Amino acid sequence: MVTQIKLGDIDVDVVKKDIKNIHLSVHPPTGKVRISAPLRMDIDNIRVFAITKLDWIKNQQQKLCEQARETPREYLNRESHYVWGKRYLLTVFEDAQLSSVELKHQQMLLHVRPGTDEHKRQALVEDWYRAQLKQAVQPLIEKWEPLIGVKVERVFAQRMKTKWGSCNHKARTIRCNTELAKKPAECLEYIVVHELVHLLEPTHNARFVALMDQFMPKWQFYRDELNRLPVRHEHWVY
Repeated sequence: MVTQIKLGDIDVDVVKKDIKNIHLSVHPPTGKVRISAPLRMDIDNIRVFAITKLDWIKNQQQKLCEQARETPREYLNRESHYVWGKRYLLTVFEDAQLSSVELKHQQMLLHVRPGTDEHKRQALVEDWYRAQLKQAVQPLIEKWEPLIGVKVERVFAQRMKTKWGSCNHKARTIRCNTELAKKPAECLEYIVVHELVHLLEPTHNARFVALMDQFMPKWQFYRDELNRLPVRHEHWVY
């Protein structure tokens, strides 16, 4: 159940969960604020916590408002698409071949059946991005598991509405946003390390920061790079 509190002109959604620590997040694209709080915590104490974080909330909202947005994609010839941070121009072939996507030089070649509409083209490209991400994630998992000292049970690649990644530390699973296949490869590696560290520390507390500093000293640089890049043009919800 979601309870809403107001901090001046800022609406904050509060969700109580069976967790130990309170967690504050600001979500793209509009800067929606959400607090996950322990079941035992009353709403007045949650409000006090939110007030102490008001400057941080406003700062995060400003960053999101300033972040560039991709123009809507129509999956037509000469349209720009990004793969691992590099720009490719889409070329659509309507032929009898099986549907496929491939990169050749600076082009993304999309083969579709005659009459394939925009939504089907979009689905084909998104499936291709998902496959690219799955292929790239596994070697990173194998690299970082022994370095961090954790073991992942399962990794999911999926289109996510509000996050670049997530971790279920109890089930020992992580999820990565398929949009990461559009970003530089080091951004994906940062997200993988971030989520693996959550298996050691579920919250973003001082211990989590110290662990990130230990395993990936430049993690804040990669985080800022990822947050600086244009995000998908749509209204994200959660």
